Amino acid sequence: MNSITQTFRSKLFAGIATLLPLYLTFIVIKFLFITLEEISGPLLKRFDIDIPGLGIILTVALIYILGLVVTNFLGRKIFNIGENIVKKVPVVNMVYTTLKQITETFTKNSTDAFEGAVYIQYPREGLWTMAFISGQSKSEDGIEYYHLFVPTTPNPTSGFFLMIPQSDAIPTGMSVEEGLKTIISGGLLAPEDNPLP
Repeated sequence: MNSITQTFRSKLFAGIATLLPLYLTFIVIKFLFITLEEISGPLLKRFDIDIPGLGIILTVALIYILGLVVTNFLGRKIFNIGENIVKKVPVVNMVYTTLKQITETFTKNSTDAFEGAVYIQYPREGLWTMAFISGQSKSEDGIEYYHLFVPTTPNPTSGFFLMIPQSDAIPTGMSVEEGLKTIISGGLLAPEDNPLP
């Protein structure tokens, strides 16, 4: 009886493991399509146009045009003026600045966003975690420090900022991309060999 229950349970979990990523992918894509359609919806309704999918195409085109505008000199200047106005509004300023920094960090090429991936002992000695080098500095005593971002699993957009002596960090031997995959997978995609003492 136990073996039948275990077989049933293992097959059930295998089915869930197969179905869940597909279902979540469907939900995310559906959400994106509905959101993109709704952004252009009012504009299309004003012109009495009702073609399924046209809102998505129009929204993507508008986002692309916005990208073109803000990457040229004049468009950048205009955008900066608008951004400065937003930054003067007390609560909006805090929310906008935080979201912009997070977005820029994770939409940049990861080799630009971070200098490398290292292991550090955190949150206490004897426990190791992966961190990404976001900068470097030197103390008055000449000790070189890493500025580290320690991401959470499986969502690497949240985490902690730490400053530690470079001598306390061990290079992972992985690229930033490989490190992010390891974090997002909760360690499932971590290499079998590690450089830890």
